[in-house]
Amino acid sequence: MEGWASAAAYTAAALASAAAATVVALRLVHRHLLHYAEPTHQRFIVRIILMVPVYAVMSFLSLVLPHQAIYFNSIREIYDAWVIYNFFSLCLAWVGGPGNVVVSLNGQSLKPSWLLMTCCLPAIPLDGRFIRRCKQGCLQFVILKPILVVITFILYAKGKYEDGNFSVNQSYLYITIIYTISYSMALFALALFYAACRDLLQPYNPVPKFIIIKSVVFLTYWQGVLVFLAAKSGFIKNAEKAAYLQNFVLCVEMLIAAIGHRFSFSYKEYAGSNARPFGGFRGSLLHAMKFNDFYHDTVHQFAPTYHEYVLYSNEGEDEPTKYSPSTMVPTGEHIVELAEVTVVNSKAPGMSRFLMYEPDQAETMPSQVMEANRTASAEPYDLSSFLNVELSDHPDEVPAIPDAREQ
Repeated sequence: MEGWASAAAYTAAALASAAAATVVALRLVHRHLLHYAEPTHQRFIVRIILMVPVYAVMSFLSLVLPHQAIYFNSIREIYDAWVIYNFFSLCLAWVGGPGNVVVSLNGQSLKPSWLLMTCCLPAIPLDGRFIRRCKQGCLQFVILKPILVVITFILYAKGKYEDGNFSVNQSYLYITIIYTISYSMALFALALFYAACRDLLQPYNPVPKFIIIKSVVFLTYWQGVLVFLAAKSGFIKNAEKAAYLQNFVLCVEMLIAAIGHRFSFSYKEYAGSNARPFGGFRGSLLHAMKFNDFYHDTVHQFAPTYHEYVLYSNEGEDEPTKYSPSTMVPTGEHIVELAEVTVVNSKAPGMSRFLMYEPDQAETMPSQVMEANRTASAEPYDLSSFLNVELSDHPDEVPAIPDAREQ
C-alpha cells in the first residue's frame, strides 16, 4: 500500500510538471505566432520551443505506459536531432545566410585549436565548402536518427533490443555507439560554425540559447545512458527502476527548460514591429510547420546531381560566387542550386540584404545578346536603305491628273 501511494505521488508530480511545462511552452509559441514579424527567424524558434511539450508529453507517457516506452522515447529522440538542425538554421539565418558568411569572412580561416579538437588539422578556409560541410554535419544526424529508430523497432520485435542492456548480444550497445558518433559530428559542426561566426552572431547572444538547447538534449540522452549505467553497476535496483527515474526527472526538468526558453527565446523583440503575419495566426502556424526548408536543404547538400554550391551577394560582386565540390554526376557549369528568391535583412552590424536568384531570371542570359537587343531597340531605322530607288532623279513636284469631267 505504501509503495502504491509513493508511485501515485511521483506520477502526480510528474503530471503536474509536464502539464505546466507544456502550458508555458505553448503560450510562448502562441505569442511568437501572433507577432510573426520575422518568419525566417521565428520559424526555427517555434520549432525549438516545441521541444519542451514534445519531451514532457513523451516522458510522461513513458512513465505511465512503460511497456510502450520504446515508441515514446523514439519520438523524443528524433526531435533531439530536429532541434539541432533548427538551431543551426537559426544561427545561419541570423547572420544573413551562407552568402553573407562567405562575404563577411572572405579570406579568413579557422586556425587549429585544442578546444575545437582541430589541433592536428590544417587551417580551415571559411568559404562555401565550409558552410556546406557544417550543414551536412547537422543534417546527417536528422536523417540517421529515424533510420536508427526503424532498425530499433525491428530488433525490438525480434527480441534483440532492450533499453539499458549493454550486453554484446543485444543491439542497444551498438546503436548507442552509432548514435553517439552521429550526435558528436552534429555538435562538432555546430561548434565549428559558431567559432567561425562568433562575431557575426554576437548581437543575437546565442550562448544562452545554445546552453539551454544543449542541456535539454543532454538530459534526454546522456542522462538516460548514465542512469542505465548506474543500474548496470548496481546503484539502481534494475533497468525498469532506472527508466522510471529517468522519465520522472525529465518531466520535472522540462518545466525548468520551459522557463529557460521563455527568457532565451522571448517574443518581445518581435512584438514591437509594425509587420503583421500574412494569413494571421493560422498562416504563421502553417509556415512554421512546413518542412520544405528541410527538404531543400537535404537535396542541395547531399544530392549528387547538384554539381555547384552557389552563393549570391549584392555587395560589389557582379557575378555569383561558385564553389564546385566533387560530385558523382556533373551537371554543367550553369547549374544553380537555389530554387527560390529569398531576401534576408540581417540586423548584424555591417550586413545588408542578400538575394538568391532563380536560374531562369534575366541575369542568366548572355550579356552580349541583351546588349545587342538594347542597342538595336535604341537606334532609329533608316527606311531609305530598304528602297533601291534613287530619289534625286524624280522631280520635286508631281503633275496633277486631268479631271475626266472636263474633257
